[in-house]
Amino acid sequence: MQITEISASGLKREYKVVINAAALESTVNQKLEAVRGQVNMPGFRPGKAPAALIKKQYGRALLGEAMEESVNTALQKTLEDNNLRPAMQPKVDIQTFEEGKDFECTIAVEVLPEIVPGDFKAIKLERLVVEPGESEVEEFLTRLSEQQKTYEKAERAAANGDQVVIDFSGSVNGVKFDGGTASDYPLVLGSNTFIPGFEEQLVGLKAGDEKTVTVTFPENYGNADLAGKPAEFACTVKEVRGAGAVVMDDEFAKRFGLASLQELKDNIKRDLGQEYKSLSRMKLKRGLLDQLADQHSFEVPPGMVELEFDQIWKEISADKARLEAEMAEEKKSEDELQTEYRKIAERRIRLGLLLSEVGRVNNIEVKPDEITRAMVEQARRFPGQERQVMEYFQKNPEAAQSLRAPIFEDKVVDFIVEMASVTDKPVTKEELQKEVEAVA
Repeated sequence: MQITEISASGLKREYKVVINAAALESTVNQKLEAVRGQVNMPGFRPGKAPAALIKKQYGRALLGEAMEESVNTALQKTLEDNNLRPAMQPKVDIQTFEEGKDFECTIAVEVLPEIVPGDFKAIKLERLVVEPGESEVEEFLTRLSEQQKTYEKAERAAANGDQVVIDFSGSVNGVKFDGGTASDYPLVLGSNTFIPGFEEQLVGLKAGDEKTVTVTFPENYGNADLAGKPAEFACTVKEVRGAGAVVMDDEFAKRFGLASLQELKDNIKRDLGQEYKSLSRMKLKRGLLDQLADQHSFEVPPGMVELEFDQIWKEISADKARLEAEMAEEKKSEDELQTEYRKIAERRIRLGLLLSEVGRVNNIEVKPDEITRAMVEQARRFPGQERQVMEYFQKNPEAAQSLRAPIFEDKVVDFIVEMASVTDKPVTKEELQKEVEAVA
């Protein structure tokens, strides 16, 4: 076996591999002997068929096996002898593959760059801290009580805050559209559930009243075919229901499996605190990644960048309305937008490789129980289907392993943050949300 480097440019390497025909023939003959005792051929006792006859029937297939094994051996030898760490699956291009001739192929591989992490102790970060106050707990309780409201039939005109049961049928230019018709729909007036201007036109109506509601779909409406267009909805009010009062007491807390209203408030405060910490971490992590990106400028494998870009662009171009809106907002052509997203793809790959190297050098690992916990968390997102979700992960190891990447990234980020200089800054909930929105 001869392995010769024929090209080396940046992170790309290409090698020519020549495997002697005699060596391949020897491997094929060994395989023939191995299968000879297992082959049954008409006219011969089991295992006694002539080697030449077996070779005539199975030789081509065995040659293919020998070639595949030789390529794998050549690939492994190439990587080991040249101390290469492939960034992606190497590409093998067969040049010659004929019985009786030397086998020739080329192996193209993109390698991981040399990465020298910077001084993490020099990184300065700001952690935004929000402590939930009593007013926020009360505000959350109010929203919770709104969700728990019950409505009773009322023989009067509908007012804001009432629930009306309606039939409606929408049309644009006299033509009905998909999703624009419903029967016995319970709508709370003032909830802003429907298109702006719809609910206000039902205020003052009684059971049995009919009304044609005229509205205009927003310019940024999800359905591009309806966005910005005027529409009419033929509505019939079938029932008006008034909201019953919700008393905030221990009995209310028991609806959520808690013993008292105070326990409910304590839980709300705890959950709000966790939510704020999560948002704060998002901002902190983005600040860290920005600094890491600024401090490291090593070359990244082009193939990895292209795969990342293809994934990003496929998602964006799938939504034509979103693509056109972004082009208009950025005042850029599609080619210019692609250039911007290719830079984003390159940044993502560079940061991913850096974090991966930091984790590798510092022996940061994701333990099986951490993946199991992530599986359980995923299952909880689908109430009533927890068992099916867990079975899906158990039967699909690749899906389970996909949970590893974010866990690993978070552990590496925590490792770096521990070494960085972090300053806590107390802020309000509104200030935190504004900062997070700016990051998004």
